Amino acid sequence: MAAMTSTATSSSGDIHDPTSAAYKKARRKYLKSTRNRPEHVDADWTPFRAAEKKYKARFPPPDLSDVLDLATADPTRAQEVARGKWKGRADAVPCTEIPLRAGEGRRAYTFPGTPGLVLLPSFVRPDEQRRLVRWALSHQARYPNETNLDTHYVLPKEGLWNQYLRVCKGESEDVDVLPRAVVEAEAKQEAPETMGEAPGPRKLVSNEPASPENYVALASTPKPPAPPSQTLRPVPTSNLVPRLRWANVGWYYHWGTKQYDFSRGPGEISQLVRGICKGVVESIPWERVFGDGEESKRMDWGEGGPDWMDWKDTYEPDAGIVNYYQTKDTLMAHVDRSELSATSPLVSISLGCAAVFLIGGLTREDPPTPILLRSGDVVVMSGPACRRAYHGVPRILEGTLPPHLEGADDSEDGDWNIYEEYLRGTRINVNVRQVFPKGFDPVADLEQTQSTALSRVQRR
Repeated sequence: MAAMTSTATSSSGDIHDPTSAAYKKARRKYLKSTRNRPEHVDADWTPFRAAEKKYKARFPPPDLSDVLDLATADPTRAQEVARGKWKGRADAVPCTEIPLRAGEGRRAYTFPGTPGLVLLPSFVRPDEQRRLVRWALSHQARYPNETNLDTHYVLPKEGLWNQYLRVCKGESEDVDVLPRAVVEAEAKQEAPETMGEAPGPRKLVSNEPASPENYVALASTPKPPAPPSQTLRPVPTSNLVPRLRWANVGWYYHWGTKQYDFSRGPGEISQLVRGICKGVVESIPWERVFGDGEESKRMDWGEGGPDWMDWKDTYEPDAGIVNYYQTKDTLMAHVDRSELSATSPLVSISLGCAAVFLIGGLTREDPPTPILLRSGDVVVMSGPACRRAYHGVPRILEGTLPPHLEGADDSEDGDWNIYEEYLRGTRINVNVRQVFPKGFDPVADLEQTQSTALSRVQRR
């Protein structure tokens, strides 16, 4: 499969050019969709919702001049910034530069409005980015790791992406992937049910913040598997690949309850990912992030008080998710509160196309800070204020694949062109966190509680 060249920027697809077909199409859709819209529909929007709407807009293309884009101040990233004609400003948002312990002049940035938020521009080297992309698609998005597609389709054991690679190389036919409901019905010699999901908006789940105190209750909550869709049809492998949205990492996350299903045990964390995440945390001078200690003491760190001074030794990533965003995908405002370790660093690595990232405060009423994240950038969310802050990704910026992810690599497989073509319309986000605080034994704690409960029953 031939890859597009780095200079293939057709005027017909330039959303910023008023004479292009893409611009005119977006304008027609905008006029049609807003024809009957109430005049003051945005009056009840929260500041976070207003920001989401602004950057999601397909027409007119959003102005990113108020978005922090530190790459614009880095001459070594000039070619990357020029891609897609999307760029913000290096001075758009107040931030403070701090040196990393790793040396070699590397820098990170903290944000006075969001204590605990750290941005490390271009932290992941280009060769590591390629390795992470291969890992995310070939190794993580396959059995035994769960993906969003597993509920509804019987995926090949080798992994959907690996089967797709063989199709692209001409080593396999583009076979259909069967819906799970059809396979299960055939096994039972029954016809699949025709009743689909109930119509209406998606039901939102508000989960209780996890803590060591309610761990046993959360772990004991029933977490039944989601039912497969009854209305899906067989889909060719090549058509299903763009529908991949996430793959689980480490402890299994149960989306129905928005809690971890500890009964399934801890999943594997790749040594590549673990090494990068631990390197990030160890390189940050946390005393520069949380001040002299007085300010951090005023934050709600929990009974044990601030623990950032120990993260170099206590941080251990044990759960996460790989997100696969297509250019029209969004991640709406949400809060991560499923981890018992509610303040430990959450490390987020961006790969592929650039995106607008929003992070606000403890409610949607707090105006969010907009940051443009490019491939290789790392965001760290840490501490009580930042880990419980609303955040989201309202826009993937099309046409922003950096030059260092184009062209052949040193792999013996010689198949990077297939990854490259996929990445031209994709952002991959590797998002890793620590579920349990240091010294907490989830197995022993749960077994002790269950043993105590059984003893009480036997004494009755």
